[in-house]
Amino acid sequence: MSKHSADALLILENIANHPDAYLAEWKAKHQKPIIGIFPMNFPVEIIAATGALPVIIQDSREPISEGNTILAEFYCGYTRSIADQAMKGQLDIFDAFMNADHCIQLLGSVDVVREMLSDKPVYFEHLIAAMDDSWTKVQVQEKIDAFIAEAERVTGQAISNEALARCIKSNNRNRQLLRQVFEARRNGDAQFTPAELQTMIVSSMIMDKDEHTALLETILADAASKPRDNRIRLHLSGHFCHAPRVELFDLLEDCGAVIVDDDLYTGARYISTDINESQDPRIAMADWYFARNENIPCPTRVQKSVNWDSYLLNVLNNNGAEGVIVLMAKFCEAHMFYYPELRKALNSQNIPHLLIETEHEGMPVETIRTRVEAMIERIRRKSPSRQTTQESA
Repeated sequence: MSKHSADALLILENIANHPDAYLAEWKAKHQKPIIGIFPMNFPVEIIAATGALPVIIQDSREPISEGNTILAEFYCGYTRSIADQAMKGQLDIFDAFMNADHCIQLLGSVDVVREMLSDKPVYFEHLIAAMDDSWTKVQVQEKIDAFIAEAERVTGQAISNEALARCIKSNNRNRQLLRQVFEARRNGDAQFTPAELQTMIVSSMIMDKDEHTALLETILADAASKPRDNRIRLHLSGHFCHAPRVELFDLLEDCGAVIVDDDLYTGARYISTDINESQDPRIAMADWYFARNENIPCPTRVQKSVNWDSYLLNVLNNNGAEGVIVLMAKFCEAHMFYYPELRKALNSQNIPHLLIETEHEGMPVETIRTRVEAMIERIRRKSPSRQTTQESA
């Protein structure tokens, strides 16, 4: 990687890890609102079309203190972190908040935001979770229209179809570039580490899309492929709403594995689906919501024609992963309810897998290392060629 590309990647890393400076600079430069968005399905193009900056609120690495006094400690780390940030004034940079997803814990944290930042609009419209019902599509379209109306009210800017189309094109371009990187990893290119891929996704959730795309193009301009080595190939699955700790990626690779694919929210799930640029923008955004669940099924949605376990088995067949690490945020109800089906499907195909429950506060590194090493050894024992390679090494 050239110094030019390395510098561009370093900018993305700094913004992903410390978004506050970027957001303050953006607001000072543009004199426009910054709208905080909660994961996972809000079409950010609506906010961008007003001239405001949509930012998907990130989990803070800071230890949770104040947040523990107002939300139950069994709530997931992401929602407690939001409450913590709200109570510490760390969300003051945002001018309003919007949410499209129903999750009891997430709504709890949104209520904390509503209480602590009572002078700022907090808006919630639930995108319907039952995807097959005859009335679903009509209601999703109504929700999209309601998001647009609220964004216009909050920002004082009318949203034209032309502005929506422009923002859809901009976001599609960004998703396409990111998918290019992920597809290269899936096909055997190890140029970018899992931590670098996560940096690209998280910074995309924070930054103005055109600025992010320009930096991505700089990074990719002189990207030279690097053949993947012969380590055990793993697929990461799960972890909605927020990014896994980078230390976990390092640990997996230290144990002799290489991550070849994922369906994480801060990964392939986030960039899986473009919005159709040839449709009416408002209709296209409603269709995007359905297409997204078909491309990578989500356990928070109910759709008879797709399911996560079948999707995962098909993906593993295509990406050649030899095992699956399931990352489950502690007390993620949707994931907890679905996991037995996932485990049953993986067991039926004799695919080694390991469930790692993650928490905001700390990570039992050595305990996880022992479990991962045991799984990798199990994979090696399944493959005679791997055993031969290990014996001759």
